[in-house]
Amino acid sequence: MSSSETVLAGLESELGWLQEIYTRLHRHPELSFEEHETSKIVEEKLTAFGYSVTRIGGTGVVGVLANGVGPAVLARADMDALPVTEATGLSYASAVNGIMHACGHDLHVSALLGAAKLMADGRGAWSGTYITLFQPAEEVGAGSQAMIDDGLVTKVPRPDVAFAQHVMPIPAGTVATTIGPVLSAGDSLKITVYGKGAHGSMPHMSVDPVVLAASIVLRLQSIVSRETKPGDFAVVTVGALNAGATSNIIPDRATLLLNIRTYDAGIRAGVLAAVERIVKGECSAAGSPREPEFEYYDQFPLTSNDAAVTERVRTAFTARFGAEAVRTAERQTASEDFSRIPDAFDVPYTFWLLGGADPDAYRAAASKGTVARDIPANHSPSFAPVIDPTLSMGVQAHVVAALSYLSREG
Repeated sequence: MSSSETVLAGLESELGWLQEIYTRLHRHPELSFEEHETSKIVEEKLTAFGYSVTRIGGTGVVGVLANGVGPAVLARADMDALPVTEATGLSYASAVNGIMHACGHDLHVSALLGAAKLMADGRGAWSGTYITLFQPAEEVGAGSQAMIDDGLVTKVPRPDVAFAQHVMPIPAGTVATTIGPVLSAGDSLKITVYGKGAHGSMPHMSVDPVVLAASIVLRLQSIVSRETKPGDFAVVTVGALNAGATSNIIPDRATLLLNIRTYDAGIRAGVLAAVERIVKGECSAAGSPREPEFEYYDQFPLTSNDAAVTERVRTAFTARFGAEAVRTAERQTASEDFSRIPDAFDVPYTFWLLGGADPDAYRAAASKGTVARDIPANHSPSFAPVIDPTLSMGVQAHVVAALSYLSREG
């Protein structure tokens, strides 16, 4: 019997309490940096399993299980929910008005707790150190940095490799991996441009920031269409434009909120430089009385999987789940802050996607070409991963990935 088979032999007997944990977390979601009850549950479970437990970064929790000589593996789960009103109709739907686990972080926590329990119970089958990291505030891109700023790299053993997974609207019972970029870098940007206010009937007395902002919006579209090489990837979205409050007053300023996604550091730098160049140029052309202001926030790093680590984990997944259950992941335009953690330790990592959609519903939608319409995506008020087999697969994936490095079989 392989190490994975040995450690996972007790999985079925653990699924009952894991499902209870999952539905409890789903019913009681907590926003970024407010994951107090979630962290308490994690601490209690890890302590009971025999882990050395440390609070890091406020609500962040790390559990370390040292088990002899060997590599150190770090596995991460994020914990925070979203300000979304749930519309799933589940019996265990959120009991907190306006907040729900619309991105599956409750499932991530439950799966990693399950892996932590099985790894502790199966210590005879592996050697090394297993580090479980439960991260706050992924949704605002700040939780991993908070843990790093609180001394993460000095408070826990340095891992040799790091892993994370994310439930996605692909068929439950599958996992998906890819080498290289899997999640985009993300930058949110608030731009304030200034004009000169006047009466709406006297536009000649003004510098109209509404017209200025409109010109900027149109000009920004040329960054992707005319400044980005065909075949390269970039997204520049103006998500909000706000100016003025009434029809007969020309305001003195306008604000724009941008969201930018890229897969390449050079392209990212070029896009951000182009945004600032265009805004400054349009302000100059309009005779703006003040320089524009740029405020970057909710910035997410690129998630780019190490080739050797990804191939090793993919091979282990295939051996456990079969080739038909291990997909090649499509690059996602969503973003994550996980990669800051292995980057802080200067170690390689891989990040895989975990199927959470009902397989029959997904198959039916795929046959009609309506997956995007019929299968709720992350952040949707209808997002609801099926518990079985998603939770079981999530536990197994963490264990299998860890044992691809920690197994006594080498």
